Amino acid sequence: MPLIALTGGIACRLEAHGAVVVDADQIVRDVQAPGTPVLAEIAAAFGDDVIDASGALDRAALGSRVFSDPDALARLNSIVHPAVRRESQR
Repeated sequence: MPLIALTGGIACRLEAHGAVVVDADQIVRDVQAPGTPVLAEIAAAFGDDVIDASGALDRAALGSRVFSDPDALARLNSIVHPAVRRESQR
């Protein structure tokens, strides 16, 4: 089955006609949820202060670290992207 990445209105229209939709944004949230190996690896790589009081990822804290540092962003991507790929293929 071919994989085609689309966003916006065209994706919604294709879904209405039976296309299978994989929401990559939701997958990212799922693989980074509290208690997941991905979240643990992010904390190990960037420190426990990127985890908020409820145990969830503090996206603002992580973003302030990685978006100004290309090496840190590459490290984050190397943690998250493989997990997202595996889950989206599942």
